[in-house]
Amino acid sequence: MDSYRIINSPLGVGLALSLSRGLPPGPGRRLARAVAHWLASRQGLPIVRAVRLNQWVVSGGRLTGQALDEAVYTTFQHTAQNIYTLYHNLNDHTGMERLVEFSPQAEALVRASQAAGSGMIVVGVHMSNFDLVARLAGRRGLRALVLALPQPGSGYRWQNRMRREAGLEILPASLSALRLASRRLQAGETVLTGIDRPLPYSKYRPRFFGRPAALPVMHINLALQTGVPIVVAAALMGPDSVYRILTSDCISMRRHPDRRREIIQNAETVLEIGEDFIRQAPTQWAMFYPVWPEAEAELPG
Repeated sequence: MDSYRIINSPLGVGLALSLSRGLPPGPGRRLARAVAHWLASRQGLPIVRAVRLNQWVVSGGRLTGQALDEAVYTTFQHTAQNIYTLYHNLNDHTGMERLVEFSPQAEALVRASQAAGSGMIVVGVHMSNFDLVARLAGRRGLRALVLALPQPGSGYRWQNRMRREAGLEILPASLSALRLASRRLQAGETVLTGIDRPLPYSKYRPRFFGRPAALPVMHINLALQTGVPIVVAAALMGPDSVYRILTSDCISMRRHPDRRREIIQNAETVLEIGEDFIRQAPTQWAMFYPVWPEAEAELPG
């Protein structure tokens, strides 16, 4: 079993949940640092190679040597701390409220999802404690159909059950799920999905941080089909350890007579905003799959 499957297995999720619930914040932070150090020091693990590659590309190839090692460690440390924080506060609604600051724009998104007046697609970047923020948004009344991984593993299925407990409707992406999403959007509802997890089988390769990447485009297809706008969202932790929600303005799709060009140009417009969010705190980008696998040969030794 590889490192991805171990971490996202029921055993991995269950262990994280059990430890996080039982540990107070001080020992929890120390455990997060220890886990991050253990992982980051094993440079042969696929998950570590992926983070190293992604951080190097995001830096424009500037990070090398110790600086790149530190970026990899900081990425794992931040994510381990986020996992602890999420599971430690899983059933503490008041505690979660203290940890997240909703901007007026984020609050407006929640209200719009409840009103079901005009459809909207909210696309997320896997930054910081995105799961905690989404869970709290659900508890605050966010009403959205979430299109998740097409074939989630057992650990992801467990995580999706926890997301449903917060009031979110989760469906693995499929043709039937996309048809349902289209109907919901036409009825004025909200659909939520991610944009930065690579899909090796994708036939579209929009540019992301200046390089072609096999990333999802189903949100673009849905927006073109239904005429609804897209909003990009992400979470960002500040120096005060409070998570803040970043949101873009509404993005309307631009038409093009060439269908392929139409999809690519709109996907790149959306991804450019994702780039801006990630650049604000690159080591808070929690992407543990190689987004640009062909670039690994260029990595400095």
